[in-house]
Amino acid sequence: MKAIAQNEYGTTDVLTLTDLPEPEAGPGGVVVRIRAAAVDPGVWHLMEGTPYLVRLMGFGVRRPKARVRGLDFAGVVHAVGDEVTRFQPGDEVFGTCQGSFAEYALTTVDKIARKPERLGFDEAAVVPISAFTALQALRDRGRVAPRQKVLVIGAGGGVGTFAVQIAKAFGAEVDGVCGTGKVDLVRSLGANRVFDYTREDFGGGYDLILDTAGNRPLSSLRKALTPQGTLVLVGGESEGKWIGAVGRNVRALLLGPFVKQKLRGLFSTEDQDDLQALRALVEAGKLTPVIDRAYSLAEVPEAIRYVREGHARGKVVITV
Repeated sequence: MKAIAQNEYGTTDVLTLTDLPEPEAGPGGVVVRIRAAAVDPGVWHLMEGTPYLVRLMGFGVRRPKARVRGLDFAGVVHAVGDEVTRFQPGDEVFGTCQGSFAEYALTTVDKIARKPERLGFDEAAVVPISAFTALQALRDRGRVAPRQKVLVIGAGGGVGTFAVQIAKAFGAEVDGVCGTGKVDLVRSLGANRVFDYTREDFGGGYDLILDTAGNRPLSSLRKALTPQGTLVLVGGESEGKWIGAVGRNVRALLLGPFVKQKLRGLFSTEDQDDLQALRALVEAGKLTPVIDRAYSLAEVPEAIRYVREGHARGKVVITV
């Protein structure tokens, strides 16, 4: 099979389109014929091995343990193991795996669900990782509730476009912060007010702020919260090679016990129940993926560079 592989950490120069053996299902595995895969900032970090904390989290200290990049996908079940009863060859599915930038990938039943009928393969592929993050940040860490005033910073990006819609689905009043070129997009997703960060600052009085951009100091974000509001920090970029944007999460954790506001970080997880919850939101018409650009498998390095620039409107997809 064709796959985008790497043997060492580095920039997109370490990625090559190569031939690899097709994976075998094993007793409890599911082999999927990949039809589309998504690109997110995490792909860059796993490719480069930075911040170095990533390597210590089990992804390989000297070189990546998994040669093929890519986490979320949509495709068709190609083969299943003897112990698998929930899926069979021909089923259209979406979910996560290790190595979706390939023609075939191995996953397990707890990481996939049937593809929403409302979505094509490209749209379904971009849902899992970014929408997991948005859902878990708002529902689990932020405790979003009806009629709350919610602000999503980075509302035009991969996580942000899902977060605006999910907050609306929970009955919140949602505002968004984004760049000039994404204002109309964020407004179309249901945001009540949209702030162009290049021209204006957002106000205050928010019950919940979800910051996906990662470049604002905690003091500024806390001023925009109500006295007992909640701040959830997700992602963001930093030049620090060792812990990167995690440093701001650590500062929030240390400050938290001394203030009434709730300051929380998030490391999202791949969860079967949440995948089903996202599928339900999609089928109910409350969650629609936004795709900026599509690239071929051979163009994965270019796609990763584009996402790395930080200007994508929503998600970037790889069509396999």
